[in-house]
Amino acid sequence: MQEVESANEVLETFNQIVNTGKVLPFDKKNSLKVGIDLGTSSIVLVVLDDEDNPVYGSFQYANVIRDGLVVNYIQAVEIVRKLKADAEEAVGRQLTVASGAVPPGTIGKNKSVVGNVIESAEMEVDNIVDEPTAAACLLKINDGYVVDVGGGTTGISVFEKGEIQHVLDEPTGGTHMTLVLAGYHNVSYEEAEQIKRDKKKERENFLVIQPVVEKMAEITRKAIENSGYITDSPIYLVGGASNFSDFTDTFSKYLNKAVVKPSFPQFVTPIGIAMNCGKEAE
Repeated sequence: MQEVESANEVLETFNQIVNTGKVLPFDKKNSLKVGIDLGTSSIVLVVLDDEDNPVYGSFQYANVIRDGLVVNYIQAVEIVRKLKADAEEAVGRQLTVASGAVPPGTIGKNKSVVGNVIESAEMEVDNIVDEPTAAACLLKINDGYVVDVGGGTTGISVFEKGEIQHVLDEPTGGTHMTLVLAGYHNVSYEEAEQIKRDKKKERENFLVIQPVVEKMAEITRKAIENSGYITDSPIYLVGGASNFSDFTDTFSKYLNKAVVKPSFPQFVTPIGIAMNCGKEAE
């Protein structure tokens, strides 16, 4: 699929930036776009140029979000401020505007708190979008289903002709995988999280957490059924918790549908958030 191939090029470039800390060249006369993704296991900052090309990015592991809600506001602000300061030093200018994202269906104070974190880090809030919709921006999806499997929740957005027809968010994500591993190995949550991230144990770990993945697939099935929009369009799988290599096949077999997962799925939503930042950030 051409759209996913194009997104993969951006994702591979961004992954290199994150792992090297370097800044890619950009026209100093033009504006920059900034996205802040407050995730359950990490906070990601993305800087794009005005044509949505990656310029800079960084992240920090954190436990400030639970089931899509900010539970440690002060630490969230401190981390965003640090990421912002590092980014400003790297790109050589102030970043004063940013966009953020929330799980689908988030309203009221739960939605506004994300904007409050950004504002407390001394940036103006340009936009707050739901996470699967942000992902769809990078993937350029007009028709189909976006499933964002984050640390705390699984969010689904159904798209038809570029318009959202249905959204759903359920509290099942990477955190629940870790809890299952903690119970299986009789270790602490922190130890289980390290076990989950061990690539050498990926196959062994997946066999343990596969029921959680199947539950996510069932959440997706119900969301598609309730949307009334049933087509042969593929499911686009994003989010850091979907990084297991067997994740895609499990989803596809359970749902009997084509499932597409881009490279580095953990960065799809953060980049999409930055793409939704339309104001000048300098």
